[in-house]
Amino acid sequence: MKRQRGAAPEPQPEPGCLGAWAAESRALVGRWRAARCSGHGGAAAREARQQRGGFGELLLRMRGLPAALPALPLELTVLYNSLLFTLGASDSAIEGEAEEIHQGLLRVLEACGACEQDLSTEELWQKVLQEVTVEELQAPLRQLGALQAAWWLAASRLGSTAGLLRLLSSPEDLGTACCSEQENELLSLLKAWRVPAEEDSLLLVQSTKDLKEILCTAAAFLQGLQELEAGNFPTALSLLQEAAGGFCSKRVLAQIYTCLGCCAQRMGKPQTALQHLKRALQVDFHCLPALSHAAAVYHELGEADAELEALALLYKALGKNPQAAASPSPYFHIRTELLVHTPVLASLLRHRHPSEVKYQLAQRCLQYGRVDDAVEHYLDLLALLQEGLQQQVPLDGSSALPRIPEVFLEAASALEQAGRHQDAITVCEEVISRTTDLIPRRLRVEERLEQPQCLPPGAGLAGGLLSQKKESLCCLAWRTAGYLQQGWAWAELGQSKEAVTQFSRCLSDLLRVQLHGSGVESTENLLPEVEVLQKIRLLSLIGRGAQLLELGRHKEALLDFQHSLQISPGDPAAASYLVQALWTLNRKQEAAAHWQKLSQSPPGEDWQREGQGRPFPLYLVSCLKQATFPHSDSLARSIRDYLGTTAQDPLS
Repeated sequence: MKRQRGAAPEPQPEPGCLGAWAAESRALVGRWRAARCSGHGGAAAREARQQRGGFGELLLRMRGLPAALPALPLELTVLYNSLLFTLGASDSAIEGEAEEIHQGLLRVLEACGACEQDLSTEELWQKVLQEVTVEELQAPLRQLGALQAAWWLAASRLGSTAGLLRLLSSPEDLGTACCSEQENELLSLLKAWRVPAEEDSLLLVQSTKDLKEILCTAAAFLQGLQELEAGNFPTALSLLQEAAGGFCSKRVLAQIYTCLGCCAQRMGKPQTALQHLKRALQVDFHCLPALSHAAAVYHELGEADAELEALALLYKALGKNPQAAASPSPYFHIRTELLVHTPVLASLLRHRHPSEVKYQLAQRCLQYGRVDDAVEHYLDLLALLQEGLQQQVPLDGSSALPRIPEVFLEAASALEQAGRHQDAITVCEEVISRTTDLIPRRLRVEERLEQPQCLPPGAGLAGGLLSQKKESLCCLAWRTAGYLQQGWAWAELGQSKEAVTQFSRCLSDLLRVQLHGSGVESTENLLPEVEVLQKIRLLSLIGRGAQLLELGRHKEALLDFQHSLQISPGDPAAASYLVQALWTLNRKQEAAAHWQKLSQSPPGEDWQREGQGRPFPLYLVSCLKQATFPHSDSLARSIRDYLGTTAQDPLS
């Protein structure tokens, strides 16, 4: 853009003033470089805070005068340095646009005799770079353009960033950047762009060359994360590998390798995933999310020992080195971690809380049948929780911990399986006592309550009532599960009367719920809470019936088994106990008929839900095992003998 003839001469800053500003700018950069080269991070950080204020004050003084072409190269350079210090002082992500850059572009147009107040920043860049031809402004403008690209990249404005790079690049650069459909356009533009040379009279606190390298790494990292989130795993893998070869700190490199590991895992390549995750830990052993993901991969591979070892190491590391925010590097103001801060990255790198890892250790040991280890971990976890809930459990809704009563019930299940029946009873009593006042006397719910994704206007009250009912159902499930576990524990202790009492309390509490629905034809669409309550009722009826048989109350036991089969037709445990009750009551012909029907049904039908539909809570596992009929072989022999006898003597 050239000044029009006849226009008023532009105001010129006094030569002494411009020289003083230039000298001050060089002095500020010189002090910063000296502090950086001293090798003391603390001194560099203190100097950075001072220089931030120094460049800010200098910029204000320069903008106190009308914009003038002779002063603009220095002003744009001071703006560049000032913004670098502003960004470098931040530990968090860069958000929004740099208003200071917008203002700087307006001053360029003002000095060239144009006034464009209503243009967006993108439109301003297009106008300035296409119309301003003053040679002295080309390098400062392109340096400032690199900073603008960083801002837009941080805001995930990839299209704006690519458009700006096209404007910043020469025709030769654009020719080099021509890429095929398989190549990434933004990365090609960044790599082909030739940064302006730094002038001795206009010193920079961070070279545009270094900034370009960081932009390349950040662009590859950011786009790799976007492709990973979109499920385009081969493309994500390629971009993340590109980022791993870029310019970044060890901390960021470890994060990139962690993301590569997650990508490989989702591609169904667990061994490759483990290689990337191990590489992440080799680069930065403080990258604990890599250890967490490695445990998940080992779980997927079924390598229980390796998974438990990884979780134990993670728990130990969290105890020794609580995760703290890493201090920013004093040597580079624009860093990759400032430019890449997407939700998917935050999710992949979420730091686990010690209580979450301790719970996962306990849970895995219980699932793998390592009962003694599970008991130890659960008791440690309960002690942690008693020290203070807010200190031990993340409250941001992202916790992997289940509800606290479920932790107690799982601990009781582990104690029960370890033969510590009295301890299991005590833990269950804690759950029962704390949920007593949380359950209404009567609770009317639909078995298949519809839960629309978007409630209509004015449906807030209905949604609140639904949530309240679900919470009441959860509390009822925990309380009745506590009674159920106590019943089986007393049974294991040989205290049949006490066991019957606890089973009866469980069934009595379940009567508080009035279910309204289509019956028991299908469980596919049942509310999870209702399905769990039905299972608890079934297990409690089987348990009480079994203990009534032990007490010789055979007719009462028979009623419980008949009721069990009404709840879950074809359940093998209930059917087997029913056969035994009939056999004991000398109703042998009925018993034989039921046994024949049972023997023709597929084994395990409608019993174990693992692998089909929703699995039942882990705290019910011990009760599921205890409810299994223990005398199948002996009862079957007796019935076969009976059937053989009746076949020989039809009149008997």
